[in-house]
Amino acid sequence: MIPYAHPEALVDTQWLSDHLHDPTLRILEVDMSPEPYQNNHIPGAVFWNILKDVFQPDLRINFEPDAIASLLSRSGIANETTVIAYGSYPGTGAWIFWFLNVIGHQNVRVLNGGHQKWLAEGRPVASKFATVSPRSHQPRLLNMDLRATKDEVLAAINDPQRVLLDVRTLPEYVGEVFLMEPPKNGERAGHIPGAVHLEHTLTLNEDGTFKSVEELQTLFSSQGIAPEKEVFPYCAVGGRSAYMWFVLKHLLGYANVRNYDGSWNEWSRLADTPIA
Repeated sequence: MIPYAHPEALVDTQWLSDHLHDPTLRILEVDMSPEPYQNNHIPGAVFWNILKDVFQPDLRINFEPDAIASLLSRSGIANETTVIAYGSYPGTGAWIFWFLNVIGHQNVRVLNGGHQKWLAEGRPVASKFATVSPRSHQPRLLNMDLRATKDEVLAAINDPQRVLLDVRTLPEYVGEVFLMEPPKNGERAGHIPGAVHLEHTLTLNEDGTFKSVEELQTLFSSQGIAPEKEVFPYCAVGGRSAYMWFVLKHLLGYANVRNYDGSWNEWSRLADTPIA
């Protein structure tokens, strides 16, 4: 079996179980609401609410330096802290891996299988919110090499050396489902012209772990997503596409992948962006 390009980006449930009390680690659960966390989170895990802690009110990711420094500080994350990220939704840990890398925090690992696998194995859980001592976290410059802008995506349409990769569900891709129901602020439905559709969950096994390199290579090559091409994943708000960035970059070793985190939330509301 071919190993992942960067296996160090992952930890498995047994490794985390063995390191639950490591003071150099901060376990981080990220979800849309606190309910899954309140009932059965990994002991010691700090909770981030995606809508309140990561997004701004307009559902754009909050990269404001003071907000980032405050979030990481109150979470007990210093610049040197290693973060182990997971969530109850498939791919959340990989999304946070991308987010933390963009803001300059590279000591991040993704829990392979996440919350789903941890619970299925009957490992210990906690119900009370974790309390941690604040740590100082000095803001760093954003790594723009991990992000694609609207203008770059626009220029990539019909470019044979670039792939626009829509990782949403099929109903979203074909325009049957809007980001907001009912649509707000001029949102249109559909997809970017020429975008390849590949739902992000197809990269996962039934137990929530990532598929093998061989399976992933077959999946992406069947859609013409070759390693030598530049790939711009997008979704609704930049989270599922950040997950796909992780799969392509860190599991398969694709050299040229950037997440269009503006995604459909931005594209669908602009007057100069074509839609299919």
